[in-house]
Amino acid sequence: METVNLYRPVGPAELELIKASGWREFPPRLPDQPIFYPVTNHAYAAQIARDWNVKASGAGFVTRFAVNAAYLGRFPIQTVGGSIHTEYWIPAEELEEFNRNIQGLIEVIEEFR
Repeated sequence: METVNLYRPVGPAELELIKASGWREFPPRLPDQPIFYPVTNHAYAAQIARDWNVKASGAGFVTRFAVNAAYLGRFPIQTVGGSIHTEYWIPAEELEEFNRNIQGLIEVIEEFR
């Protein structure tokens, strides 16, 4: 099975929920969060973790994980700023299916404080 590596910047609270899942899934979105947005590259994820998560919660973490490429192909890549600001928009109601398409474990690859 072909996979695509994605990245997700998270704060401490979301990281604890990922850890509680055995490093296998992302937690459900909150009511005011209609999409889940994994990003396509490490640089963009690090920028968010460093500039947003640290400011909002005192720490930011970059996670990396692999997703089934055939499943991910259902969603177009969205560019939301400069050329590195690319992400997927997964509707919140599809997050369980997205989680089922994660291959292997979610890993923390960088931390900011």
